[in-house]
Parts: sequence; structure tokens; C-alpha cells
Amino acid sequence: TLPKIPSIMTVSRKRTSASASASSSATNTTNHTRKRAKPSTRHQKDEIQQSKSPAEFFAENQSIAGFDNPGKSLYTTLRELIENSLDACESVDVLPDIHVVIEEMSEGQFNRMRGVPDRGRGNGGGGRAVGEEREEMEYDYGGNDQENNENMENKNDGEPKSNAAKRQSSSNAANAKRNHKKDAYFLLTVRDNGCGMAHGAIPDLLGRVLSGSKYGVRQTRGKFGLGAKMALIWSKKSTGVPIRIKTSHVSADANKRKKKRKSDSDDDDDDEEEEDDVGKNNEIVGGRKVGKIVSTCVLDIDIYKNQPRVIQHTQEPNTEQWIGTEIQVLVAGNWTTYKSRVVQYLRQLAIITPYARLEMTYSNRSDEKKGMNFKFERRSEQMPPAAREVKHHPSSVNNLLVQQLLERTNAKTLVKFLTNDLSGITPASARRLIERLGNSFEPDMDPADLDDKLVTRFVQVLRSADDLFKSPDGGCLSPLGEYNLNLGIQKVVEPDIIATARDKPGAYDGHPFIVEAAVSLGGKDAKEGITVVRFANRIPLLFEGGADVATRVANGKIKWSSYKIDHKRDKIGVFVSIVSTKVPFKGTGKEYIGDDIIEIQQSVKRALQNCCQQLRAHLTKKNALRDVKERKSRLLKYIPDVSRSVFGILEAMQKRKSEEAESGPRYSSPRKRIAGAGAGAGVGSSRQQHLKPTESEVFSVLERVSHGDLTEDTIKEHLVEAVEENVNAGLGFDENEEVFGKGGKSKSKKGGEDDDRQAVFLVPIYDDPKTAGKVVIRHPLFDFFPLNA
Repeated sequence: TLPKIPSIMTVSRKRTSASASASSSATNTTNHTRKRAKPSTRHQKDEIQQSKSPAEFFAENQSIAGFDNPGKSLYTTLRELIENSLDACESVDVLPDIHVVIEEMSEGQFNRMRGVPDRGRGNGGGGRAVGEEREEMEYDYGGNDQENNENMENKNDGEPKSNAAKRQSSSNAANAKRNHKKDAYFLLTVRDNGCGMAHGAIPDLLGRVLSGSKYGVRQTRGKFGLGAKMALIWSKKSTGVPIRIKTSHVSADANKRKKKRKSDSDDDDDDEEEEDDVGKNNEIVGGRKVGKIVSTCVLDIDIYKNQPRVIQHTQEPNTEQWIGTEIQVLVAGNWTTYKSRVVQYLRQLAIITPYARLEMTYSNRSDEKKGMNFKFERRSEQMPPAAREVKHHPSSVNNLLVQQLLERTNAKTLVKFLTNDLSGITPASARRLIERLGNSFEPDMDPADLDDKLVTRFVQVLRSADDLFKSPDGGCLSPLGEYNLNLGIQKVVEPDIIATARDKPGAYDGHPFIVEAAVSLGGKDAKEGITVVRFANRIPLLFEGGADVATRVANGKIKWSSYKIDHKRDKIGVFVSIVSTKVPFKGTGKEYIGDDIIEIQQSVKRALQNCCQQLRAHLTKKNALRDVKERKSRLLKYIPDVSRSVFGILEAMQKRKSEEAESGPRYSSPRKRIAGAGAGAGVGSSRQQHLKPTESEVFSVLERVSHGDLTEDTIKEHLVEAVEENVNAGLGFDENEEVFGKGGKSKSKKGGEDDDRQAVFLVPIYDDPKTAGKVVIRHPLFDFFPLNA
């Protein structure tokens, strides 16, 4: 008895017979009569109208969700699971602690783990295929190179060892090349400490496409309920293995009530009560209420019905006092091509979530040396506030949305509908809006009485009456914050200088948005030029960056040279984070934000300019500090020579005074006699007269030289002190501000507003000043005068 042929096969056979009859009739038609062929009525009846479930549609068009190829699918699966874990932790206001494990295996190892029968070899024999046998040998003996060499030598006893080694190396190279091109299998495990999932809700949460809790006007990482479901679909397509979920659930309300009780009670008494609770039962651990059970679910999906198919769904006591979720999925992928993308994603995720602890462990069952481990410790304990769900803004509505709101509203009048179901409309503005609508609208009319024509008029007036209601409020958004953004960049990039800024909230088409930006210079592994890092709703964007609004503004709208930054030689890091209730992604992949929305483009430009202005002030001060260090270095360089020369002059003067005391006064030089005559006649510079010391001052200095109190070292010490005190004059530093940075000595400005930079003059002490009362700075060795004295 033959099996019953499916209906689809019958349809295809009918189509084939119809096409055959059409071709035969066309052959019998002569060239003389050229009549227009009429479509076959039978062929029209065979057309079948089909409909597909959402799961089936996305399984066939998986590139829409980011599953373009095995490598991208591996990356997207990891990304979706990690972001779900972040959402679970933030929903209960818990600092995220996420651990990712990636275990790679070959096709042979996957088949042995799954119990897949091996292909026959030869005439239906029961051996393994050549490729699988080779993979098994590599898995069994890959870590014992000496045994492999001995096997190869025994196999090739009749040829020299050098030839055998060459053949072995060429064989290994060929196998490595073949395995490089071939996709592998990956066991992914993502574990978090979030809120977990309720036991009965697990199948629908992970096994029904387009089923989620993030619909509405609210800032969220995901929107369509696709992430984890697409991971399940890709697992089903690539390996046929269902996903495994282990979770312990606690509701967000339970944690909020616990925190409220803790804040209302006394701190000391509350600590004692917590210790007692932990000792009596296992419901409270570390200040968190944990579930009493742990649910384990093995889940598959029926893509044709878009329904979960539960394979195992059990409960057991929560003896480990654990709360969170652990999802395990086995998928095909390519680690070689997307390894850098995975690492880049984790680095950027650590920047945008510095309050999270992220750890990733990768291992290869065929080669343990390829294993790696990444860990990003928590840098901040300040989490951004949770985003709030708001109502639709009047300027963001359309006909379909208004019809849905009219069907769901409980308002009995049109005024109540405008004020209760839309945001930013007061009763007074609602009445003025109804006046603009025309005579067909009344304030007390029932919203259900609006037909399609009235809805169209209603929407047109709502989108054009911007003067009647407020702009969308950015208070419902949850940006990261400049503090956390600064800490995240410092933790991962480790830049030399960093500036952050947040622009004022803006709106486009009735959707609020906030732009945060940071600009850094230098850093670990930084490259010359501009490197743009983009985030949308606190999600890293890695692909299609050239068309993004942040990249285009940074490369074309900012004049870096005006901020003392060389955009070609300096290592510039540009970080832009945009949060909104509706991020205007371009393309189906949601990987970049276009620059066609002027409001977002201008906001990004303002934020980056604010950062650059901060850097310019810092760079100007840094350049001034560098000039101070160079000036100080030059002055200190010549102090030994100046000290030696000055002390030599003083010794010569002291020697001459001693000789005059023994043999009588000596005649002065002609130049001094002319100068003395001019001074006696009232001729000469007043500055020279001021510079002449008195006889007592000259005698005091020479006495110190003769007694050894004034030496070359003493002069050197005083000169160094004078340089330290006066090298910073006129730079405008604060009193407690360090001048020379980490390596130099900290000095500060101690003068007032008139403490400007002054020139220093050193003249021989034998020139006797006549007016010494105008000396500005007097020192045992030097007298300092300003130039305009």
C-alpha cells in the first residue's frame, strides 16, 4: 500500500500537467494564425493563497534580525542573550553580573555528543567518513604531538624521516585550511543574576515570536520580541537542538517592597533582622528576596504555528539560594571571522554599562591553547534610573494609531480622550484644539462617533497644532549619565584626557531623545585619527558606521583645528550615545542612525563641540604648563655658570678691597671717572642711579665672601629658589594648582591681580645707586626692578 501523497504534491503535479498541455497546444498552432492565448481557467484555480506565521517568516528571512551568515548569527545570538540579561537585572534594580561561556566543537565532536550516526564508507560498509575519522583522530590525539609523530614514523618506515615530517606538516596544513573554511558548532551559556522568569511564563517568553513586554512608548533595548526567539529558531535550523533554560524567579514588586521596608526601618535594627531572616529561611539573600523553586525547561518551537513546544518543564527546590537565569543554546557559527566583533562588542558594552560585571570564557575542544578569557570588572555602582512609559505625543500619531486609541479608550468625551490618552495636552488646550477641528467636532461628543473621515481630519490638526501643547519631555528617558560614561571610558580605553557633555533633551516627530557625548585623547591601543564609538539606547552599534550620524558629524561638521586638536595625528576617541523612545534606525539590521534628522544631527554636533571646548581649555593650560617646564629647565641649565661667574666677580672685588686697605686707594678706570663726572653733573640714567648699592651694602656682601658665608653653592641655591618663585608669574594659576604635573614640584601663584611677569636685571654691585628707596624686590644678592620703573 502506497502512502498518501500530500496535497502540495498533488498541486505541483496538476501544475505540471497544465503546463504540459499548454506547451503541446502551442506547438500545434500554425504560423498563419497568430491568436492571443487565453489564460487557462484550470491554472487559475490551482493558485493557492497561503499565509505564514511570524516564526516561519523570520525563519525564512533571518537576515532582518541580524542572522545573515553563521558568523553573524553567532555574534547576534550572544548579543541578544546578553542584552536580555541586562534588562532582567535592571528591571529589579540589581547590579548586573553576567557570565558568558562559549565552547567550540567540530562536526565530529558534535555528532558524537548528539549521537548522530556516522555515514557509511565503501560498499555500504559501516565505517566513518574520511573527514569525520580525521576529526575524531584530531580530537583524541590533538594534545599529544609526540604520539602523533610516532604513529606517522611507524606508518612511513620505508621512507626517510624528513619526507614523513614534510608529508605530516602538509597534511596538517590542509586539514587546518579545510577546518578554517568549515563552520563549527558552539555551545553558548549565558548566566545572570536578574529577576528570572516565572515558571508558567517561560514557554511564551522564549517560544512565541513577536510576544514581549516592551511594546509601548518607552526606551528599551529591544522592541519586537525577537531576540531570544531568533536564537531558538537559529538553533533549530542549524543544529536541531532545543534550548535549555534554568531560572529562579522573583518579581520586581517583591524587591521594591523589600527595599521600601529597608528604607523605612532603622539601619542597625534592619541589619539584625536580615541576619535573623537568613538564618530562619532561605528567602532573603544579600538583601534580595529569592524564589523558593528553580525551574528547568527544555524548549523547542513550532515555527509553522508560532507556538512553543515544551520538551521538559520541571521544578526543584532552590537549595543554592540562587536567583537569575541561565540559558544554554547550541548553534552553528564561525568563530574565526567574528571573534574580533565579539571582543569589540564586549569592550564597548563595558563602556556603556560600567555598573555591570562582564566575563566571557571561550574554549575549543579540539585545541585547548586557543582558549581565552575576558573579564570587565564593575567600575561604578550607580545605575541609571529606569525608563518610564509615557503616552503618545500628539505630533507622533497617525490614522491607524488614533483608531487603536479610540477603540481602547475609556473616555466618554473627546476632551477626556485628548487629556487622558495623549501626553502634553491640558483641558484648555484640548478645547482650543477642538475649535480648530471645525463644526463636526464637539467637546462632549463620544470618541466612538469618529469615523474614518473625521479621524483623518483629527490627525491632520493634531500634527500641525504644535503651539497648543508642550514638546515631548525627556524625563521619561534613561541616559547613562556623564559620570558613568566617563568611568566606562576610563576603565576600557584609559585615555590621557577625556571630556564629556550632555545636550539638552530634544524631540523629532513627537519622540524625545537625549544625546550624550565624550571626546578622549590618547589611550590604550588607540589609533591615530578619529575613532567613533556609537551607542543607541545603551546598545553598542558595530556595523555600517560610515553612514551613521555620529561618524558624519565627527568627520565633517567639527573643526578640530580650532580646538588645538590635530584630527590626523592625534589619537581621538569620539563616543556618542543616543537614547530615545524610538531610535530612527536605517535599514532592517538596526545598525546605524541616519543623519537626515536635523534635530539629532544638531544635538550631536552641540554635544561634541561642548566636549571640544573643554579639551581646548585643558590643552591650552597644558601647553602653558609645558612652556613653564621648558622655561624652568632653560633657567636651571645656566644657573651653575652664572653662580660661578658671579662668585668670581665677588672674589675679585673682595681681593681688590683687601689690596686697597693695605696699599691705599687705586685710581678708577677712565670709564668710571667719566661716569662719575656725569653723575656729579646730574647727567646719566635714573635707572643706573637706582641700581647703585650703598657702601654699607657692598661692605656687608664682601665681608660675607671673606668669611666664607657667601659661596658659589650659596649663590646657586638662591638662584634656584628665585627661579622656582618667579617662573610661574603671569600664568594665572590657582593657588593650589599644580604647575609641573606629576614629575615636577608643585608651585602656586601667590600674588594678586597685579602679579604679572617681570624681567630680572643683575648689575655689578660697585655701581652705587643714589635712590635705593624705589627697589621693588630686595634680596641679599640681587635687587629686582620692573622695566617701567
